[in-house]
Amino acid sequence: RVLGGGLVAGSAILIGGDPGIGKSTLLLQAASILASGSKEQAGKNVLYISCEESLAQIQLRSQRLGLMHAPLQLATATSVRDILATIDVPGAPDMVVIDSIQTMYVDSIESAPGTVGQVRASSHELIRAAKKRGFSLILVGHVTKDGQIAGPRVLEHMVDTVLYFEGDRGQYYRIFRAVKNRFG
Repeated sequence: RVLGGGLVAGSAILIGGDPGIGKSTLLLQAASILASGSKEQAGKNVLYISCEESLAQIQLRSQRLGLMHAPLQLATATSVRDILATIDVPGAPDMVVIDSIQTMYVDSIESAPGTVGQVRASSHELIRAAKKRGFSLILVGHVTKDGQIAGPRVLEHMVDTVLYFEGDRGQYYRIFRAVKNRFG
């Protein structure tokens, strides 16, 4: 609903929110549901790449959420080159989740992951691949103390949709709002 009707092939979506608000949990649930499909529709080929958690940590979260049987592909990586090599094959994913963009790096840039140059270059390469291959790309972005997505402001201009996941960690409900959506 927040996306204005669903994921668009070749689109890039940026999701920001405070640490611990539930971005990774929400995306793991959504990716699992999309991969599993429904009675009416076959599941999609979904790749969830965690740059901050190990596979064991993601599997523990999946068990806790009852998602262990979802046909979801999981990987841990921080190198954009490695990710693109995985994606750029026949039978490429329909959706790729990168959790989070601030931990990614392009090896042709000498600065550390999380710097403006790395975030910009990593995002550009991944978005370009999504447009070329036609998969939906979801990037998780950390939020600064003043509530803005960390990194270059140009990141919000590069993507098609910018979503914020907000709320109080102690409360049951969260707010998911779109501040930009080219398709909705």
